[in-house]
Amino acid sequence: MYLTPEKKAEFFEKFGKDAKDTGSAEGQVALFSYRIAHLTEHLKVNKKDFGTQRALISLVGKRRRLLDYLKKKDIGRYREIVKQLGLRR
Repeated sequence: MYLTPEKKAEFFEKFGKDAKDTGSAEGQVALFSYRIAHLTEHLKVNKKDFGTQRALISLVGKRRRLLDYLKKKDIGRYREIVKQLGLRR
């Protein structure tokens, strides 16, 4: 499995306050970005996997909504997470 509980805890520890802070927007955005990258690589090999394609589109939308929320609430945190993850925009 590509996403173990230890890997999840690592994301939340690095981008959130601590490993148990799974509700932080920054940690969720980082986790979604990791999952998006994994699904993108999967779709490069399996072009006709439309279930995965739909899941990818859904994840991109979730990440976008979280980033919009973060931008509205605290522009500094938004800029920091975008810079750390290397996201455009």
